[in-house]
Amino acid sequence: MGLWEEMLGEAPESGEGQAPNSPPAAVRPQSTGTSDGAPHASGHVHAHHSPMQFRFFQQLKHRNVIRVGILYLVVCWLILDPVHVLFHMLEVPVWANRLVVILMAIGFPAVLLFGWVYEITPEGLKPIAEINPQTVMRQQTGQRLNRAIFVVLVLAVAYLLADKFWLSKHRTTELSVTTVAPAAPAVNSAATAISDRSVAVLPFLDMSEKKDQEYFSDGLSEELIDMLTKVPELRVPARTSSFFFKGKQATIADIAKALAVAHVLEGSVRKSGNTLRITAQLIRVDNGYHVWSETYDRKVDDIFKVQDEIAGAVVTALKVRLLSTQQPSAQGEQHTENLEAYNLYLQARQNYNQGDAAGYQRAVTAFRAATALDPRYAAAYANLALAQFWLTNDSNTDDSDTIDIPGWDSALADAEQAVALAPGLAAGYSARGFVRAVYRFDFAGAQVDLDKAVALSPRDADVLHRSAILLAVLGKLPAAIAREEQALALDPLSAEICMRLGFFLVADQQVARGRSLYERAIAIAPNSFRAHIQLGNLELLEHQPERALAIFRQKTGFSLGGQAKAEYSLGHADASERILKQLIVNKAYAPIADVYAWRGEKDQAFQWLERAYEVRDAGLTWIKIDNDFRGLRGDPRYKALLRKMNLPE
Repeated sequence: MGLWEEMLGEAPESGEGQAPNSPPAAVRPQSTGTSDGAPHASGHVHAHHSPMQFRFFQQLKHRNVIRVGILYLVVCWLILDPVHVLFHMLEVPVWANRLVVILMAIGFPAVLLFGWVYEITPEGLKPIAEINPQTVMRQQTGQRLNRAIFVVLVLAVAYLLADKFWLSKHRTTELSVTTVAPAAPAVNSAATAISDRSVAVLPFLDMSEKKDQEYFSDGLSEELIDMLTKVPELRVPARTSSFFFKGKQATIADIAKALAVAHVLEGSVRKSGNTLRITAQLIRVDNGYHVWSETYDRKVDDIFKVQDEIAGAVVTALKVRLLSTQQPSAQGEQHTENLEAYNLYLQARQNYNQGDAAGYQRAVTAFRAATALDPRYAAAYANLALAQFWLTNDSNTDDSDTIDIPGWDSALADAEQAVALAPGLAAGYSARGFVRAVYRFDFAGAQVDLDKAVALSPRDADVLHRSAILLAVLGKLPAAIAREEQALALDPLSAEICMRLGFFLVADQQVARGRSLYERAIAIAPNSFRAHIQLGNLELLEHQPERALAIFRQKTGFSLGGQAKAEYSLGHADASERILKQLIVNKAYAPIADVYAWRGEKDQAFQWLERAYEVRDAGLTWIKIDNDFRGLRGDPRYKALLRKMNLPE
């Protein structure tokens, strides 16, 4: 007995029984002594089954309907996953995947009926009633079907193995430049036409003997980015994107393609005591030509002059025709003449860019030390305000027992000081506007500040990003999306901007674009918990609670709220309640209200929204656009809360 006969429960058919010229089994009159093709079985079968049942199973054995059914199921299994991948790549709606499955399910009984009625013969399709079940042709057809099933199964297993060990790993862990390089759909046209007047400043290398001056070399690169950004006709990607490739194996051509620039500025810093050696070179990417290069041997106290020289040389080399004759300068109200304060400022910036509580704490300490050395250091105060805000925000997490209002007050005071010291510095207005909006719910004052910041620095990605956030909080989604797209064009490899733009798009019912930006944010920063959580929330909105729960379980902290919502959507009310109780113990005010709103428990949702308002929970600021709260918007309490928060109804 062969392998496939064993799997199908069949033995090779013999020629015993029915004569070749007798009528077909399906229409032959019942014999009194024997059954079709089984002369010794009748006595046993009739003890338990009717003759009609016996004839059905005999016909099922002689026909290839089981083989046809198995072949159909295996083929469906083989094509479903590639179809899903293709649909996902083309951003086809989720319902199309379901439609494919439904059509396959409908097709299954039709295929079985076809296999019962017809047989494939060398002459084409023929009704089975016209074919002798004992002919060699019928046996050959069964063998061909067996071979087809085997081949399709091998292909399916090969695809699954390839997907498990290469394709899926390749999709999720290999972050090629081409994966993250394309800009959002709205800025693709701008990105593809690369201007000759574009340059990316790469992180300068620390060539010091002890390799302990990385903060200084990074700081020099950041300062050059800030200076060159002020040149009106020069396109300069923001720090996040330029620094994305730091420590990665990527060619200059790859980097330029990802950032959509024609030139790159790279260099190195060697610092020894009070002496600096800075090398810089400007490279045209398409031909590798060194447009300009220079080496500077200076004292540390000449650092601002060196920055001026480098920035001026880049502008001159690119032949950018400025709107004014003034060259970009490192001198001015945002800088200090105290070199020790400047050194602390650079160290603080490096710590702040770590983006975690420990980094924020070190940044606050260093920024405060810098302002103590130079009380008129406006840029240090502006950055201190943001570091203090995020440190306070992180301290007011789920496991805190008290809310650190003084920390937010301190952040606002530092921003006020920055504005007072340097009325022409965009960073001061940007910081004050952000703190005013998120902490004080002073949205009118925040809008004045952020509009001023955008007017002063219209090509600063961070300034545009904060302005976009405020517009979204006010419910002005089209304007928020447009401004965030401007920020993304300047900083195309910022996971934060990608994630936030995706959030705005989903709120505006542009779900496919929103999903692609969430996935792009995760590709850029695989550990971005906020991007994962937003993707999980999108899966809930798309009625995929199983996928959402799997995403939420990968993360901790505020993902508990997502887990509670997903469990509820799956019908696991007890599990949802257990997680919700944990959130209540942790005092996660806005996420608690979010869960109650998702579950349709409006009274409890509003109770926790009021508590979130009392402690100035930053999550409350999204109430106008967060899809989880849309079920509350017809309630009078919702409008009352908006009025209390100074938000437009």
